[in-house]
Amino acid sequence: MSSANAVGDKPSGSASAIVAASTSGYHILKVDGYSRTKGTPNGEFLKSGQFTVGGHRWRIYYYPNGFKSDSADYISVFLMLDEDVTKDVKVQFKIDFAKLVEKQPSWTSRTLRNFASRQMWGHATFIKREDFEKSEHLKHDSFTIRCDVAVVQDICTKETTAPKFVCVPPPELNQHLGELLRTEKGADVVFEVGVETIAAHRCVLASRSPVFSAELFSLMKEGDTGGVVRIDDMEARVFKALLYFAYTDSLLQTEKEEEDVMCQHLLVAADRYNMQRLKLICEEKLCEYIDVGTVATILTLAEQHHCDGLKKACFNFLSCPAHRRAFVATNGFQHLYKSCPSLVTELIAMPSPS
Repeated sequence: MSSANAVGDKPSGSASAIVAASTSGYHILKVDGYSRTKGTPNGEFLKSGQFTVGGHRWRIYYYPNGFKSDSADYISVFLMLDEDVTKDVKVQFKIDFAKLVEKQPSWTSRTLRNFASRQMWGHATFIKREDFEKSEHLKHDSFTIRCDVAVVQDICTKETTAPKFVCVPPPELNQHLGELLRTEKGADVVFEVGVETIAAHRCVLASRSPVFSAELFSLMKEGDTGGVVRIDDMEARVFKALLYFAYTDSLLQTEKEEEDVMCQHLLVAADRYNMQRLKLICEEKLCEYIDVGTVATILTLAEQHHCDGLKKACFNFLSCPAHRRAFVATNGFQHLYKSCPSLVTELIAMPSPS
């Protein structure tokens, strides 16, 4: 008997996997002036701008009065492969109202579709128009659709590694430092913000902000190692959120309806303490809140605190003639004209879209 079959020998094993590699992305389509699109006849569509996912070009087709006569009472939406291809493109997609879509959509219930040249798939009865007009999705005569797309690029079989017997947990430093802030254990500096006192750790703050480093360690050089640092120009809740980010590298959770205002205050605080990552996170979030009512405040904030990306996002919003006309009629425009005339000059000089 060979040694390979001897009693007590450990059996050999192997493993493989069938891998369907894919590239995913999404497109946001906002419809401003829904009531004016209702005049579009049944069977006729309005289309989104072209976008690219998985190396292919796509558009969203929006039928305000249905795709065909049997869907005339519905809004229809479809994903269109907006190019000619030599072979079918395998795609999973999900279309929904933007605020109801998770950041990472679940594809488990989505059928894999083969898109040929200029072909589209979607929902002829996406939502009944009567129900839609009573729903929370329609606000100020506008609504937003998000289309998630996953293009399957290759399916192959790969050898997999042997089973893992040791599992390393994700980093825990942010949790431990967050607990340190919460318990105030070992705190060596106290901040007075309004009527509140907040204890913290000089070394942590100095490592996260050159401004904190200069301010806190200059106090130590002057022999004031147990003094109180007074913060006069910031709300306590904003300063707490700033410290929370300094310790955990994440944003303190706030109510959804307060998120835009908190991000504005936090951006100012991040700029003051030269915390660039926090500043950019706030910029990115504020881009989602730009509309006719907020663009004046956000644009002024971007100009005052040198937020180039946020400023470009505001001007991109105002590049739409309808948005610009609505904005000029607001009190926000009058305030902008008085406080930042240079921005108004830039707005006037903005070329009209072709």
